[in-house]
Amino acid sequence: MTHNGQFATKVTLGSTGLSVSRLGLGSSYAAPTAAYREAFERGVNYFYWGSRRRDFMGDALRELAPQHRDKLIVVVQSYARFGWMMKRSLESALKNLKLSYADVLLLGWHNSAPGARLLDAAMDLVGRGLVRHIALSGHHRPMFPTLLDDPRYGIWHVRYNAVHCGAEREVFSCLDGRGVGERPGVVTYTSTRWGHLCDPERMPPGERTPSGTDCYRFALSDPRVNVAIAGPKSLAEMRQALDTLTAGPLSDEEGAWMRRVGAHIYGRDSTTRLRDGV
Repeated sequence: MTHNGQFATKVTLGSTGLSVSRLGLGSSYAAPTAAYREAFERGVNYFYWGSRRRDFMGDALRELAPQHRDKLIVVVQSYARFGWMMKRSLESALKNLKLSYADVLLLGWHNSAPGARLLDAAMDLVGRGLVRHIALSGHHRPMFPTLLDDPRYGIWHVRYNAVHCGAEREVFSCLDGRGVGERPGVVTYTSTRWGHLCDPERMPPGERTPSGTDCYRFALSDPRVNVAIAGPKSLAEMRQALDTLTAGPLSDEEGAWMRRVGAHIYGRDSTTRLRDGV
C-alpha cells in the first residue's frame, strides 16, 4: 500500500474487499450524535459498535442507515464464548440499530484462536446473511500470524501506539510481501494509549505533547495499517481526530519524536510490561 500524502482517500480492507475510511470511530465514548454525522460527511464510514453501545453513535447510525446503508461499514463486537450468546448479542445490536445485517462481526479479546464451535457459529451467521465478514481482536500478538492463512478471519483488530510498538515486528511483519487480497485487513486501537500520550505530565523533558491527531497519524503512518479507531469524547475531540484525514503521514522527524515520547512513557509506567505482555 502506498500513501498519497493524506488519509482522506478510502482503502481496501484486505481480503474483505470493503472500502473503508482510514479513521474509524468507536461507540464507547460521549461525542454527541452530531459529531458522528459530521464525521460521516467528512468521509468516515467505519463505525465500531463495541464494548459500550452508546446511543450517541447509535442515533447517528439509525439516522444515516435508511439512505446510506451501502456506504456504512458497521462493526458489531461480541465477547461471547458460546455460539448462542454471540448470536443473541448480534441480534440485539441489529435490532437496536434497526439494521438487517452487520458488515463485520468482531470476535472480541481472544488471546488464542477461538474454539471451533464459536467460529462455526460465526460462519453460520455469515451464511445466513446476518454478517458479511469476521474480525478478531486480541492482546496476545503472536496469535495473529498463526491465523494468517485462515480465510475466515478477514480483519485483525490490533492494539498499536507509540508506547506499544511490538505489533510492528510481531504482527505487521507477517503481512510483508502479500498483496491486499492475500492478507487480512488491519485495524488498530488504543492510539492514544488511554490518553497517556496526550498527557503533558507524562512527557519527557523538552518534548512537546502529542495531540490525538498525532497519535492517529502515528498508527496510520505504518503502511500495513488500514484503519485507526478513534474514541472521541466531545465534538472538539472528534474534530481533532478528523484532522487526521488531511494531515497525512508523520515525517521521519515527527515519527522519531513520537517514539521518544512513547519510550519514555513505557519506561516510567510500572504496569507497562504487564500490559504489553498479554
